[in-house]
Amino acid sequence: MSHQHQREGVDSLDVASLREDYPILEREFDGSRLVYLDNAATTQTPDQVVDAMSDYYRESNANVHRGIHHLSQEASILYEEAHDRVAEFIGAEGREEIVFTKNTTESENLLAYAWGLTELGPGDEVVLTEMEHHASLVTWQQIARRTGADVKYIQISDDGRLDMDHARDLVTDDTAIVSAVHVSNTLGTVNPVSELANLAHDHGAYAFIDGAQAVPTRPVDVQAIDADFYAFSGHKMAGPTGIGVLYGKRELLEDLEPYLYGGGMIEKVTFEDSTWADLPWKFEPGTPPIAEAVGLEAAIDYLEGIGMDRVRAHEEELAGYAYDRLTEFDDIEVYGPEPGPDRGGLVSFNLESVHAHDLASIMNDHAVAIRAGDHCTQPLHDKLGVAASARASFYVYNTREEVDALVEAIDGARELFA
Repeated sequence: MSHQHQREGVDSLDVASLREDYPILEREFDGSRLVYLDNAATTQTPDQVVDAMSDYYRESNANVHRGIHHLSQEASILYEEAHDRVAEFIGAEGREEIVFTKNTTESENLLAYAWGLTELGPGDEVVLTEMEHHASLVTWQQIARRTGADVKYIQISDDGRLDMDHARDLVTDDTAIVSAVHVSNTLGTVNPVSELANLAHDHGAYAFIDGAQAVPTRPVDVQAIDADFYAFSGHKMAGPTGIGVLYGKRELLEDLEPYLYGGGMIEKVTFEDSTWADLPWKFEPGTPPIAEAVGLEAAIDYLEGIGMDRVRAHEEELAGYAYDRLTEFDDIEVYGPEPGPDRGGLVSFNLESVHAHDLASIMNDHAVAIRAGDHCTQPLHDKLGVAASARASFYVYNTREEVDALVEAIDGARELFA
């Protein structure tokens, strides 16, 4: 069945010009130009971000806070302004609500340890979804095991959407937190996170949203969602590796005890006791990811220069085109909802009688980079009845021609295994 997809996103983006910002896309392997379709794992980094980080190291490199000399003051200002820029980008009230971590996973662990380990106990319930990334699922599972809390899962429908009727049954006054992925990294499903947050709040529970696949690809307003906590990573949004973000409502972060301790997060230390620095610094001990923060700010500037609505439209158009191309074949199974506003820019699939790892290997022979495996969603793959899947995921520099290259490479695999 063919779907009509609006072309506005692709037509309004000058993809050819954007691609010039990414020299890595010019790489060739055995004479074939790289087709990079592994963006849900890590996007490529434009020159503007690399240059911003290089400029920092060349001109302002020093440790932040408490340094009296010029370089330390410059570095401190850059680092603090990066918090401000992130807050503005996601609609937070200010830098106090923005904690820098290594990645989304560390952001989830920060909350789980700082809040979950001390606040959860027998009789409390943690509600997740069946499509959660291991960063959420494994973390809450282990915290629940230590505290005696129970973990429950909102079921998904056959087409990969959340069963909100089941959610309303599952979330009760015993629920302490609802932790849900904003956009599934396997199914591409865009979840009704505002509705989930409202449901959590109706029962006096917190709402934690994993936005690793959302913030890079669409406009996000944490206050409009009314998320209590929200997490994402720099390396999935044209930014550097090694930096993630935990957003938390200010009053909630103020009540939390730190999860990591050391220098930089203290106000006063004696041999007997310590007190903590103001937000967000009390959650950022040690030397923080300063250059990475500069890079993240540059990535936000880059994406906002494109326009997040246009980023979303481009992704949805390419994912819709890939969905249409792949569903033309009877021997390909595609997972997740049909294209539309509740599907993001990735397509997971399997080719009949070919293991996803073998398929990805053959793709690699054609210089087409995709991901294969369980995508850190083993329980979801168990639910789908498959050990693994292949995943093609798109970003601002991808084209329809690269989707065609993907389909052509799949033809090669089909012939090889015929």
